[in-house]
Amino acid sequence: MGGRPVWLVTRLLLALSGATACTQATAAQGPSGARNPPPKPLRADTSALRRSLDSIAGAHRGVVGYSIIDIDNSIRMSRRGDETFPTASLIKVPILVTVFDLVAKGQLSLDDPLTVLRLDQVPGSGVLQYFHNGTMITVRDAAWLMTTISDNTATNLLLDRIIIRRVWNKMDSLGLRSTRVHSKSFLRNSSVAMDSSVKYGLGVTTPNEMARLFELLALGKAVNRASDSVMLDILAHNDDDELLQRYAGGVRAAHKTGATDQVRTECSLFYLRNRIVACVLTKENKDIRWVIDNEAQLTLARMGEAVVKAWSGAPAATP
Repeated sequence: MGGRPVWLVTRLLLALSGATACTQATAAQGPSGARNPPPKPLRADTSALRRSLDSIAGAHRGVVGYSIIDIDNSIRMSRRGDETFPTASLIKVPILVTVFDLVAKGQLSLDDPLTVLRLDQVPGSGVLQYFHNGTMITVRDAAWLMTTISDNTATNLLLDRIIIRRVWNKMDSLGLRSTRVHSKSFLRNSSVAMDSSVKYGLGVTTPNEMARLFELLALGKAVNRASDSVMLDILAHNDDDELLQRYAGGVRAAHKTGATDQVRTECSLFYLRNRIVACVLTKENKDIRWVIDNEAQLTLARMGEAVVKAWSGAPAATP
């Protein structure tokens, strides 16, 4: 395959994102075109939600950590929130944030070209592994592919361009000192922290830190409001709806998943009446099957359902 499918897919995705933004803008306006006031935030029964989440996590054959943030009411809850977990492909969100940070600083352009060489192509998720040697894409293309279909080759091309340690530096600047990418995908010999790489794989984080990163994106404080808005739109086009999104009823969300044999992870910004961040990370899972009803995937699905129900049916907050 050549370069044409990449720009075609990218243009389609950009067209979709533009249509989404237009629809949202129209919905926010009344018949006269005037903007309607935003609805008041809801206050969920967080004690009941915690019991529900802990019950689901406790029944899981493996280790489950979660972090939930109600951004609009400044409410937080967690289980194993500061414990380190393997990220799998969830670490691609910090990579995305670092890319846009460098763009904002003028050190990188989304239009910069990247060449896909045979030595760059790695297995796992994504389509660039099948493209012909010498295919040209852009940084923007790679960011979309890395985020929406978790393309491993696109991820490696971006890491080559931005340098792994810059991701560490960016996370440090946001106070996320346990969030680290270790190496390129499927290339452990490129690791900059071999011991941690052996223990955690591609990356490591905590439920609280990854939830905080999504909160910063929602607040426009990860890079800046314009950049964060673009990144959230990219995340909203993620095509993996088998974990937190599975029983969420199709609510709009900006999210990213990750998976290895013993790991399933996802962090999601749910656009409910409130903006709700839900991050669930698992490790040491007993069920290592690659099927839709893998136990960890069902665990995340039930937890996502509980989170959405908690804020969908809650009474309005008192003034």
